[in-house]
Amino acid sequence: MEKDSDCDLISDLPESIIETILTKLPIRDAVRTSVISTRWRYRWASMTHLVFDDRSATDYTDPNTVRDRVENFVTKFLLLHNGPIHKFSICSSHLGACPIDQWLLFISRKDVKEVVIELGEDEWFRAPSCLFSCKNLTGLELVYCELNPPPNFKGFPWLKNLNLHQIAIPPDDIECLISSCPLLENLSMSYFDGVELTIRAPNLKYLVLEGEFKDICLANTPRLVNVSVLMYMTDHIANHFEQSSSCNFDKFLGGVPKLERLTGHLYFTKFLSIGNRNERRPMTYHQLKFIELYQVSFEDINEVLVVLKLIVNCPNLKSLQISGSTSAGARDPDLQFWDKNISEDFTLHELKTVKLTDVSGVPLEMRFIKFLLEHSPVLEEMTVTPSSYVTEGRLSMLIDLVSFRRASPQASIVFVHKSI
Repeated sequence: MEKDSDCDLISDLPESIIETILTKLPIRDAVRTSVISTRWRYRWASMTHLVFDDRSATDYTDPNTVRDRVENFVTKFLLLHNGPIHKFSICSSHLGACPIDQWLLFISRKDVKEVVIELGEDEWFRAPSCLFSCKNLTGLELVYCELNPPPNFKGFPWLKNLNLHQIAIPPDDIECLISSCPLLENLSMSYFDGVELTIRAPNLKYLVLEGEFKDICLANTPRLVNVSVLMYMTDHIANHFEQSSSCNFDKFLGGVPKLERLTGHLYFTKFLSIGNRNERRPMTYHQLKFIELYQVSFEDINEVLVVLKLIVNCPNLKSLQISGSTSAGARDPDLQFWDKNISEDFTLHELKTVKLTDVSGVPLEMRFIKFLLEHSPVLEEMTVTPSSYVTEGRLSMLIDLVSFRRASPQASIVFVHKSI
């Protein structure tokens, strides 16, 4: 017992465990571990993962004081740091015109592999040229940043994760940046306005896009497995769509044979429907099992055709979720096109769950529901939630749903009646 009491268990911990403990602590508390023992003194100065945020000045509430304290803390920490830096992250809601240039210049000489910079809202900063000299980067996340790659920039050869949000960058440069990252696997871009984007990334697996895109072309993305797109619409973008003659469905989904999950928000199906003339038979998406489409207009035959075109070419589809954007009282369309585009012997052999929200009960919408029930032999549950704008037609909608023939004997229809 006396021998055990003389043993300093904390100081005798292995180096790897000490490093793990330090990385789990807020960086300000990691610095305070210097008081534990001689062995822990300045151990924080060799940390490889540096994550700075407003907790570096937790004793203060005044924004200006917090900003000054965080800036001083980061600067002093980097000056005392010894060794490589694998990750540098600075996320603060108070930092404005901070010495980003100095910090990035310092870490660019430290074999940095991951950089995350997110300053306060609307606190824009310009990425210094030294950022583009970090050739060993595997991850880069920038928010509220002006990005201007130098003319001699040849890309990030090891970059796998690229997240760009609220970025000001010339359109040609963003395409060049993406294509010059040959190992890129994860790409996320948001708040891009009026951009015509062509993505060439042969190893890309995960793609998230949000913004007002005039055009999106997946020119070389054969390994994509997960795609999520949120498209906004302005009058300028709408006019551009009306004048377009190219097939967006082919440009976006024509070269993604390994796609497993597709999520489209707002005007995504509208975008896919532009130029869709069924002139070319789409590929079969054997691995696409989950589809989520939001704000599909069932008053637009072209959008309905796109949804059908997608579904009938997904033989292994397991889960389908769609929200509508139609209004009750739409005029009756000609439904003859349905028989022309769907074979009677077509079957969704794997579809088990369907969730339909904001259902208005317009003819195309009800015909679509009937089609799913008739062609899904293993369907387990279909959930139907009427639109809040539908009041008087809910009972007739429910009667129609119950009367539709079901290919699956175990299929149940859950009608979600929400009070208005």
